[in-house]
Amino acid sequence: MTDWGRLFVPSTPLLETVIRGSVMYLVLFGLLRVILKRESGTTGVTDLLVIVLLADAAQNGMSGNYTSITDGVLLVAVIIGWSYLLDAIAYGWPAAARVIRPSSLVLVRNGQILHRNMRRELISHEELHQLLREQGVDDISKVREARIESDGQISVTTDHKIDQRNRRRRRQAP
Repeated sequence: MTDWGRLFVPSTPLLETVIRGSVMYLVLFGLLRVILKRESGTTGVTDLLVIVLLADAAQNGMSGNYTSITDGVLLVAVIIGWSYLLDAIAYGWPAAARVIRPSSLVLVRNGQILHRNMRRELISHEELHQLLREQGVDDISKVREARIESDGQISVTTDHKIDQRNRRRRRQAP
């Protein structure tokens, strides 16, 4: 027989669930923002965080680690709420956006590797050259600027003059 009261009446005080969800979200967001910028790939850090926390929170609510569905639903709502709130703050307040969404970081400027920035992101020369090759750049001297973006991807701007000279040479070659 199903105990409907146990199923829907929260077993944890609602405020405790809100505080636990808020603290975990903000701590994990801060850690991922600082530490794992380049590891996040094309999925934004916030997206990754929400997916992981939602999966865990929903699993706890469904598997019985909580004794009520309400506990799990409330925790999921708190996590989604923080995600939405941080996105809204970043959208409406540029100063907060710089904290919430990391800015891009220049790794190469005018063909010169910026070693300090490479160390900051823990990117080796081999990794940089691999990332540039993936962008179709085989000679670092052609790179006007290469940046690691907030989502961990590398964007590359090449020197168009060099590219145009190389295209002309290829056309003239027999």
